[in-house]
Amino acid sequence: MKVLVVDDDVVSRMVLMHLIDSCGVHDIVEAEDGAAAWEQLEGGLRPSLCFCDLRMPRLSGMELLQKIRSDSALDAMPLVLVSSANDHDTVRDAVQAGAAGYIVKPFQPEQVRQHIDACFDVASLPAEAPLATAQRLGIDDERLLAYLTGFQGQIGAAGEQVDALLARGEPAQARQLLERLHLGCRTLGLHGAGGEMAALLQAAVLDSGQMQAALAALARSAAQQARLLRQLDDED
Repeated sequence: MKVLVVDDDVVSRMVLMHLIDSCGVHDIVEAEDGAAAWEQLEGGLRPSLCFCDLRMPRLSGMELLQKIRSDSALDAMPLVLVSSANDHDTVRDAVQAGAAGYIVKPFQPEQVRQHIDACFDVASLPAEAPLATAQRLGIDDERLLAYLTGFQGQIGAAGEQVDALLARGEPAQARQLLERLHLGCRTLGLHGAGGEMAALLQAAVLDSGQMQAALAALARSAAQQARLLRQLDDED
């Protein structure tokens, strides 16, 4: 497993790299800012996970995240934003932009380990082969790709929608929205991510942090399936 650490503050970067190393991950690549990280990614670097500072010169963490999510070769890579900012709007914007997580400085070892463990778990989640999904649904791969793209849009909007419903005291409606996403998982063959959604729905009370983590895993799973379909089309 290769992890990319991006931070313009050399001390913060060293501390984070040490915490990652203490989790048993020793293949660590560093970049001094978002622009340097993007150069490495464009050059073929393919980390399993990226921890990236939010506020940096030349290319911020949010700008790097947007570039990654718009690149079909990189859009499935989980990126965790790190920052001293902990206001709700900043965290919400990060999740909506496709961040796999958000860590507030100063770093806590358990937070870093949680994201590394989650990356291992997501990497091992089973999913139906895309062509098998298309055959089961009786559609061609182009239509399946359109479904996956639309589903990714639903996932991206769901975090804010569920938070809003919970804030208004409407947990039943929030569960209905998550149940629709769970049905989408089953329909599109995203079995592993569907299992995480099912576990989330079994909880007596919806936890916002667990919900955001499950949605991030679901988004990565859908993005991975879409990327596999595009690769198959390129091969044809």
